[in-house]
Amino acid sequence: MKHELPKLAYEYNALEPFIDEQTMRIHHTKHHQAYVDKLNAALEGHSELQKQTVEELVKNINRIPENLRTAIRNHGGGHLNHSFFWHLLKKNNGAKPTRNVGDGIVSAFSSFDNFKKLFSETANARFGSGWAWLVSNEGHLEIASTANQDNPISEKKIPIMGIDVWEHAYYLKYQNRRAEYVDAFFNVINWEQVEKNFEHAKKR
Repeated sequence: MKHELPKLAYEYNALEPFIDEQTMRIHHTKHHQAYVDKLNAALEGHSELQKQTVEELVKNINRIPENLRTAIRNHGGGHLNHSFFWHLLKKNNGAKPTRNVGDGIVSAFSSFDNFKKLFSETANARFGSGWAWLVSNEGHLEIASTANQDNPISEKKIPIMGIDVWEHAYYLKYQNRRAEYVDAFFNVINWEQVEKNFEHAKKR
């Protein structure tokens, strides 16, 4: 099975002015494509691993042969994380989550505003490259952070929402002002998808 770059469900300029068209185009067609290409290259000649989904590969990273582990962790993680991330993006006009995930966030963090504060602090505090996440940990919502292209599923946590804080995700528009990018992100969260992820996590 060859891993492929997923198509976006929206145009590259759909998230303007919060995430610019050029960043989205380069992020998707260059950075994500490179993860896909390098993952496929790493898996060449390993038919059993080629049968697995990228989620299975990353989730069971410690079972991967040691000589392949770093490549699959980096490139498989990059493919998995970005495939998840694209679905999370949609201009929301500043809306807050409602329904079950909205209630869950309030229950776990006292209020949405407190969640936003804690999530933003985690995203801004990630040293170097990585991600900040809202995860389900045995049914409990938590905020987590991972380095590089690591994913919470390798720690048996289920991602509900995540933000890419690698510089390539924001540098063309925001330069070194990561905090502005993180704040802008809350205007492009697809809360309907977050709700689906939350409900899916309950069933796992």
